[in-house]
Amino acid sequence: MQKRISIVAAGLVLAACATAVVQSTKDGLVEYAGSQKTIFDSGKAAQTLTVAAMAATPDSFGVGAVAGLDGEITVYQGKPYVTKVRGKDYTMDHGHEHGAVFAVWTQQSKWREEPVPAEVKGYRQLQDFVKARAAAAGIDVSKPFPFQLAGTPAEVKWHINVDLTDGKPINSELFAKSKANYTAKNQLMDIIGFYSEKHPGVFISAYAPAIPKESGLKNAIHIHLVSRDGKAAGHIDNITLAPGMVLRLPQR
Repeated sequence: MQKRISIVAAGLVLAACATAVVQSTKDGLVEYAGSQKTIFDSGKAAQTLTVAAMAATPDSFGVGAVAGLDGEITVYQGKPYVTKVRGKDYTMDHGHEHGAVFAVWTQQSKWREEPVPAEVKGYRQLQDFVKARAAAAGIDVSKPFPFQLAGTPAEVKWHINVDLTDGKPINSELFAKSKANYTAKNQLMDIIGFYSEKHPGVFISAYAPAIPKESGLKNAIHIHLVSRDGKAAGHIDNITLAPGMVLRLPQR
């Protein structure tokens, strides 16, 4: 009898966890939970949701950071790509149970596609181009929206978060340090991004390596890559585009 009660109790706990409601916010064409600034306010990268919330349907796309600064989360066409640094290499997992400290995602089944002009080459030019084309497509750019890129960039500098804080409270300096950096050249990939001028420190980093602090310019995009061979995924710090790439925006 005692054993049966224990089993029933365990089942109720699991059911409660499975049906837990994520405290998320819907704004524009996106949904988000947690925030980057909470990490600095608390000194911790605590979990606020799981990947399951971001990848609920086949038309889900999202980006986020693994709780504990232990990796990157990218969701592309409903499939999670969770990368974590282990030793001198990194692992790739497609499970839904990984925890995220913050994330932003969308569910979009229809996208319109257009070529990226040859003159759009760098990170800042890409940011301006995405905003301009979204506005031309009738998207309200005063609110956050998703976008995609596809093709073979000349170069992408990207990273995976890895905890290098030595147990100290996380501040902006330790956060910037806690990364394993990589470079991809002429590699076919899909890129999922989110644009917002009103969410710095939430799901948009207030500072991007590609935009010098002294420039006075603001970062407004959060972009992740998934290599077409499925072996790499993570946060893009800088990008040099190449001819033949395409931009995809939600079809309204």
